[in-house]
Amino acid sequence: MTDIEASNRVDGRSARSERTRRAIVAAHLALIDEGDLKPTGERIAERAGVSLRTLWTNFKDMETLFAASGELVKERQDAMYRRIEPELPLVERVEEFCSQRVEVLEMLAPSARASSLREPFSAQLRINRARNIARARRQIEEVFETELASAVERDQLVNAITVASTWSSWSMMRDALQMPIDDAEAIMRRMVAALLQ
Repeated sequence: MTDIEASNRVDGRSARSERTRRAIVAAHLALIDEGDLKPTGERIAERAGVSLRTLWTNFKDMETLFAASGELVKERQDAMYRRIEPELPLVERVEEFCSQRVEVLEMLAPSARASSLREPFSAQLRINRARNIARARRQIEEVFETELASAVERDQLVNAITVASTWSSWSMMRDALQMPIDDAEAIMRRMVAALLQ
């Protein structure tokens, strides 16, 4: 066998392995999206069309699967991102920011609900959550840079907008209070606008 043939064989195995890993992660998230908030390894493997042994060969434990699933969720968020021009009037920026946050939070909802069940026992899910909060904070700082620059208590204001526009608040409105999306979005806009006045 030539070096090129050996290299092609390795590349082919790597590509198959990566496809298998992505199929497992996609199956994990699909089950969660369908309401199975604690899918077992058996159900994930069955959905992915692989053996349980293949699942655990590719992921040594649930923590490594949670890390890979978090990366796929991040890719989905990246695909939804639209830059909001900081020169727009504040009213338009609040409108666009809240609209985008609602889209992201509705996409995240099944994963966030599933994570809340396992997060107390999972360091990786706590890391995933912290990354999502940090991502939201960066967007807040980018979109409302002008208002934050003149704020007396800048960090407090960023924290308040973060609370108003992330999962805990959204879950309160959508799950606990059973609000339709439009009503919950209107309340988010009202809170964010009031904080920035």
